[in-house]
Amino acid sequence: MPRLSESKRIRILIVDDHRVLAELLAEALAVAEDITVLGTVETGAEAVAAVRSTRPDVVVLDYDLPDVEGTSGLLAIRQAAPAARILILTSYSSPVVLNEVMEAGANGFVTKRNGSAEILAAVRAVASNQTLVSADMVRSVFGTGTGPTGADLTERELQVLRIASEGRSNKAIAEELNLSVNTVRNHMQHVLTKLGAHSKLEATAIGARLGILRR
Repeated sequence: MPRLSESKRIRILIVDDHRVLAELLAEALAVAEDITVLGTVETGAEAVAAVRSTRPDVVVLDYDLPDVEGTSGLLAIRQAAPAARILILTSYSSPVVLNEVMEAGANGFVTKRNGSAEILAAVRAVASNQTLVSADMVRSVFGTGTGPTGADLTERELQVLRIASEGRSNKAIAEELNLSVNTVRNHMQHVLTKLGAHSKLEATAIGARLGILRR
């Protein structure tokens, strides 16, 4: 298949201190006709410099880097390139880590147990303003039971959740849907209750895994 023009491809930067893994992932993703791999870097400091100079669409970011702890690298990248979408790639499948990175502004979360095809799908999802959490992460959160399905959300509640997943405020949601801010808050509270979530970010993560966020 012919490659898309450069302006239409998703420009990605890979940040991981495991050089072999990063290079293998870069090679696997670069084969896709809609992907341009800008390069790989190994530290948070290198990542900040790279995002400033290359302006990637998506940063695939290892949670655990040698020079930064936890979400410090994510926050530094977010400050350096506010428009970049950040996909966390990690060995940790802890709900605590998931909540931490989502609260810090991550747009997606996949574990290193996922293959390149799943990671490519995640890159495409976050590049198109979706929020994605990998299936193995959701299983670690909800176990093997049925968990929430999202089937009992009303159409209006789905609309509110989908717009909220784009990082927009209650006021912005109200303006788009021609509702009052209080009504939006009520809808969001119903969403949280039905999905068993404690915050918008957690609801977004659940909704992404359930496949109900696409508008």
